[in-house]
Amino acid sequence: MDNKQFVKEIADIENEFAQWYTDVVLKTELVDYGPVKGTMVIRPYGYAIWENIQKDMDDRFKKAGSKNAYFPLLIPMSFFTKEAEHVEGFAPEVAVVTHAGGAKLEEPLAIRPTSETIIGTMYSKWIQSYRDLPVIMNQWCNVMRWEKTTRPFLRTSEFLWQEGHTVHASEEEAQEETLRMLEVYRQFMEETLAIPVFTGRKTEKEKFAGAVATYGLEAMMLDGKSLQIGTSHYLGQNFAKAFDIKYLDKDSAQKYGYTTSWGTSTRMIGGLIMAHGDQRGLVLPPKVAPIQVIIIPIAAHKGGVNEKAIELRDKLVNAGIRAEIDMRESSPGWKFNEWEMKGVPIRVEIGPRDIENGVAVIMRRDTLEKSNISLDTIENDVNNLLTTIQKDMLEKSRARRDKKIVEADSLDGILKGVEGKNFVKAGWCGCRECEDKVKEVAQATARVMCDEEGVPCKCAICGKEAKHKVIFARAY
Repeated sequence: MDNKQFVKEIADIENEFAQWYTDVVLKTELVDYGPVKGTMVIRPYGYAIWENIQKDMDDRFKKAGSKNAYFPLLIPMSFFTKEAEHVEGFAPEVAVVTHAGGAKLEEPLAIRPTSETIIGTMYSKWIQSYRDLPVIMNQWCNVMRWEKTTRPFLRTSEFLWQEGHTVHASEEEAQEETLRMLEVYRQFMEETLAIPVFTGRKTEKEKFAGAVATYGLEAMMLDGKSLQIGTSHYLGQNFAKAFDIKYLDKDSAQKYGYTTSWGTSTRMIGGLIMAHGDQRGLVLPPKVAPIQVIIIPIAAHKGGVNEKAIELRDKLVNAGIRAEIDMRESSPGWKFNEWEMKGVPIRVEIGPRDIENGVAVIMRRDTLEKSNISLDTIENDVNNLLTTIQKDMLEKSRARRDKKIVEADSLDGILKGVEGKNFVKAGWCGCRECEDKVKEVAQATARVMCDEEGVPCKCAICGKEAKHKVIFARAY
C-alpha cells in the first residue's frame, strides 16, 4: 500500500509541522482536549508513556538520594509575596481561588504554578539543626499556569510534572546538587528518551524567577526548534531568607540554608513526538513505549494461527517484554497502519507459512526494515533488537542534530542560521541589549551558554569581546 494512503489523515511533516504534531497526538489517542480552554485529557496510551517515564526517573531520583513527598495544591497568596522576583515572574500565570463553600475566602488561594513557596514554608518548620541537612525531596503532581497559547503536552494550563526541592548547609553543596540533578536529567533524556540534549547555564533573562542560576536541557526538534525539556535551579539563600529556613550549625550559630529546585514535565512526551516522529506518525523508543511488540496474525481464520500468536505473546511477556496481539476483525494492512502510527517499536507478523517454516516476520518501526526471526529464539532476539533500536534512535537523533549546528559571527549569520532550521553557536558579550536584539531580528532566544575554554571570539551582535558562547535558536 502506498505510504500516502497510510497517512492521508496526517498533515505533511515537512511543510505543516505544527499541524502534523496536532494530528499525531490526537489520532494516536495520546490526548484529547479538555472542556476548559488550555487543558488536556491524557488518554491511556499517552498516560502509559508517562508512567514509563515516571518509573524510570523515580528510580534515578531515589538512587540520587531523593525521597518522595506530597504538598498541597492550594497555596495562600501571601506566600508568593515573600519572594518578590518569584511572584513577579509567576503573577501573570497564577490561577486564584477566591470562593469556597459558597463564601468568599478571607485570603485568596493560588493553585500552585510551582511549589517553592509552600515547600519552603514546611522546610522552615521541619529543619532545626545541621543534623537535619541535607533535605532532598521530590513530588510528582500537577501544576497550573494560565497560559494564553496552548498546545497538548508542550504548553497547557494544567500539566503533570515532578519537582525536586533541596536544602543544604553550604553554597558549594547546593551548587553541586544543582549540577548533579542536571546530569541525572541528561542521562535520562539520552538513555531513555533517546534525545540528545545540550546542557548549560541560562542567561539572566531566561532564568527561573527567584533563582541565582538556572541550568537547562535543550533538545532539537525535527523542525530545528529547541525544546527546553528540563531545568535545574540554584536558588542560593533567596527562598531560605524569604521563608526563614534556618538551622543551628555546629558552632551554635543560626544560619540560613541554601536551596535548589529541579523539574521536568509531560512536555517530555511532546519532545518524544517531535524528536523522533515521521510521516507515518509516532516513533517511540522501546524504553517508554506502552507496547514494545505488537503481534499481527496473518490469515487468522486458518487453524493454529491465533493459537501460535497467543503462544508468542506469552513467551515475550514472560521474558519481560510489553507485547500484545491485535486480533480485531480488520485487514492486516489496516492494522499495520494503526500500529505504525502509534509508534510501536517492533511488529511481528505470523501466518500459516511462517509457522510451517518456524519463523515470524519482524519489522522495526524506526527503520521500517523487515526480516525473518526464528520462533525458537524469539524472546532473546526481540530483547536484543529492542536494545539495538534504543541505541540506534539516539545515534540517529544525535547525528541529525549535529548536522544542524552552525557557527555565526554576525547578527545576520544568526538570522540565516535559525531561518535554516539550525541551532546557532555565537559569541555574546553578556549584555541584555544584544540578547534582546537577537529576539527582535531573528525571533530567536539564547537557549544555554556553552562556553568553550580557550576559544576567544567576538560578540556576534555588537562586535565587542564575547564573555560567552551561546546557542541561539527558535524555541517552543
